[in-house]
Amino acid sequence: MNEIIHYFSSIPSSHRALILAGGITFFWLIETAVPFFKFGYNKWKHAGINIFFTITTMLVNFCLALILLNTATWTTDHHFGILNWLPTFNPWFMMLVGLLLLDLIGAYLVHLIEHKVRFLWRFHLIHHTDTYIDTTSANRHHPGESVLRFIFTTLGILIVGSPMWMVFLYQTLSVVATQFNHANIVLPKEADRFLSYFIVSPDMHKVHHHYVLPYTDSNYGNIFSVWDRLFGTFKTLDRDKLIYGVDTHMKPEENSRLWNLLSIPFQKYRSPNS
Repeated sequence: MNEIIHYFSSIPSSHRALILAGGITFFWLIETAVPFFKFGYNKWKHAGINIFFTITTMLVNFCLALILLNTATWTTDHHFGILNWLPTFNPWFMMLVGLLLLDLIGAYLVHLIEHKVRFLWRFHLIHHTDTYIDTTSANRHHPGESVLRFIFTTLGILIVGSPMWMVFLYQTLSVVATQFNHANIVLPKEADRFLSYFIVSPDMHKVHHHYVLPYTDSNYGNIFSVWDRLFGTFKTLDRDKLIYGVDTHMKPEENSRLWNLLSIPFQKYRSPNS
């Protein structure tokens, strides 16, 4: 445990970038060799759009990083937040509790709200317009959504009372988890089902990217699957019935134009039949 705390207390930015790039490369190679869906698309062009949004997400987080640091430092210095109010348990247990709660507030809750509030949905919609889900889709987030998710992550740190090392650990696990569950790969059904009792598996998250309700409004989890199961938002769907995208924006030529994606939150609302 001490080694984990020490490493993530001062993890270099180069290591975090390497984890991001390494994860994309690893899953990219696997899905290229043995893809789940054999998409008829230009994989490099598709990746270019999604990597642009990955970079904007990184820039938002970099520009606002001092807020995270100051929030985590304040909670530690003032013994504020759930972890600081609980009796002292085994440090591994405390770490698990902290990660679960950060995932609840910084991922599940904000994701649920984005699907329920129309104005916020317009920003999150960019993520769902991808009709070719692969590992590069993981960080396909409009810059406006990146800011919103940052706000909820900061709120999570404050409520949970997370030290900075736990925040860095959570963000690292989050990056790898989303690359994994978005990757165009397939696990044996029983293995995927078993994983889905603990973490968000590829099959579980693919259901969230099915193009129509109620499946779009399900499986909001990021790392852990417990919150979807606990709050009744967990759904399953046969693999052969999956169709990626969202029924209001199913034109690939629109969903591959960067300027159109950036402007979607400010366009006129479009009904599924339009």
